[in-house]
Amino acid sequence: MVIQRWQSVLLLCACLLMAAFSFCSLGQVQTPEFTLNFTALGLSYEGEPTGNAPSGYYLTTWYFFAVSLLSAILPLLSIFCFKNLPLQKKLCLVEVLLIIAVCAIAASLGYNVEQGNIGWSSLICAPVLALIASIMAYQRINKDHKLILSVDRLR
Repeated sequence: MVIQRWQSVLLLCACLLMAAFSFCSLGQVQTPEFTLNFTALGLSYEGEPTGNAPSGYYLTTWYFFAVSLLSAILPLLSIFCFKNLPLQKKLCLVEVLLIIAVCAIAASLGYNVEQGNIGWSSLICAPVLALIASIMAYQRINKDHKLILSVDRLR
């Protein structure tokens, strides 16, 4: 007997939020010379290069992209582990730790932009919302696990 209701929806929401965070623009950095686009892959030059203007990435952050993408994949995997509730709970805990790491890395990268002003996108709050969804899913999985254990004791 497995009860899978709202935790699947919450884990799917966490997955979608972190996937959007991984692939969409998180903000723009205005410098005196040019504008940089801030994504999980790094800081890239904005616009079409003309003349001797720089193009490509100013700073690559593959580690940030890898951690944020992994935090998007784990909730999707844990949805399909519904028959193994202890594994599903462990995946949720790892997911929470990865989202906290993503928040720390994003704050560090945003703080360490040396020159210029950074304008954050509204998508920057996605990890916080995904963290809340993952914690709520963990609580519901734990509640269902206790319920199944109590029913098994009665048999």
